[in-house]
Amino acid sequence: MDIYLILRIAVVGILVSILNNVLKHSGRDDQAFLVGLAGMILVLFWLLPYVSELFETITKLFEI
Repeated sequence: MDIYLILRIAVVGILVSILNNVLKHSGRDDQAFLVGLAGMILVLFWLLPYVSELFETITKLFEI
């Protein structure tokens, strides 16, 4: 895992939190929820290859 991925996740988290606060203060709670959900899905798609690689490594480790 490189530092670039960690920085991208941090930037998405900061942007989502700012947008979430702005939308909640303007009374758009549903859109604030959708922004948070979209940010979480985006980060999960970025992490999916690493999780897949982790599971493959674990299965290779426990093969006898």
